[in-house]
Amino acid sequence: MKRSLEHPIKEDLNKKIILLSGPRQVGKTTLSKTLYPKNSEYFNLDNEEHRLLVRKKAWRRDCDLVILDELHKLKNWKSWIKGIYDTEGVRPRLLVTGSARLDAYRRGGDSLAGRFYSFRLHPFSIAEVKGQISEDEALERIMKFGGFPEPFVAESESVAKRWRRSHADRILREDLLDIAVVRDVRGVSTLVELLRRAVGSPTSYESLARDLQVSPHTVKHWIYMLESLYIVFVVTPYSHNIARSLLKQPKIYFYDTGYIADDPGARFENLVACALKKRLDFIEDMKGEKCFLHYLRDKNKREVDFLTLRDGKAEFLIECKTSSYDVSPVLHFSKALGKDVERIVLVKELKRELSHDGIKVKKASHWLGALET
Repeated sequence: MKRSLEHPIKEDLNKKIILLSGPRQVGKTTLSKTLYPKNSEYFNLDNEEHRLLVRKKAWRRDCDLVILDELHKLKNWKSWIKGIYDTEGVRPRLLVTGSARLDAYRRGGDSLAGRFYSFRLHPFSIAEVKGQISEDEALERIMKFGGFPEPFVAESESVAKRWRRSHADRILREDLLDIAVVRDVRGVSTLVELLRRAVGSPTSYESLARDLQVSPHTVKHWIYMLESLYIVFVVTPYSHNIARSLLKQPKIYFYDTGYIADDPGARFENLVACALKKRLDFIEDMKGEKCFLHYLRDKNKREVDFLTLRDGKAEFLIECKTSSYDVSPVLHFSKALGKDVERIVLVKELKRELSHDGIKVKKASHWLGALET
């Protein structure tokens, strides 16, 4: 299936280095090789022979594209590729990919400032595949198998289960050790299991720490590492004071919706979270706007699932429901957010869309299928 990032990446390759990050096996290599299929050079830093060739800069200068997969595993990779860019420019074009978050590596300095554009590749969403299958089918397939290409395309429960086990094991036993010294890999694996059974609920670091018999600080550190590896992403409660929101209990969602414990409500909420996160990342990468995904909860524990912010302005206030719906939580919070926020209840099973007290009740597959990706 064609990826929606193909055209914008190809356009920007003519201007600067492209950093393409995203979860392992989300399709970064496949996408990269489709850009210039007849005249590109591919190097994977996990391959010893490729590492030697890369160190020697031994690629053809007349090729259209040089793909450097997992380049962050090369010592001082930022300075190394900066030197190439400063002396040779983007001929041939340079594309760097990584399954660990490349933005985590570039925070350490500004050696690449002004020399790159970054993109984040997410699993398939309804909006990305709706031209090839129906919106309703896409929603059901992502709910059942997740949006990663291999299980999504195979449409087989046995293939999905085998792929998911191999995928998780490789990340936790190989990639995790590439970004940090972790002595308790089993503890991190148990944390992942606890998190996938609590999707949609506020996360208590103290409670997880008791279950895992470690400190809350360790739990926070492990979750940060899982974020860096694109296993999970964190959604914090909305507050006008950003620092204050970070101190409150977040919610944790998975990039792989198919990995969520067998709870239709949690899976549907995770699917929506992934679609919103993908869209906001796309807007940041393409337009440079600062985007955030939050949830809302007040002192009386009234809650709305998601609030999207673009450049500090509230955009969508969204509640997720599998079948029946209630607009009152959305109505409660929307008064405080102002009239510009679009208030939506997304329903998975909905016969007729309607509007109630200014709140739009939308069929989820249809509304999610219209998002930017």
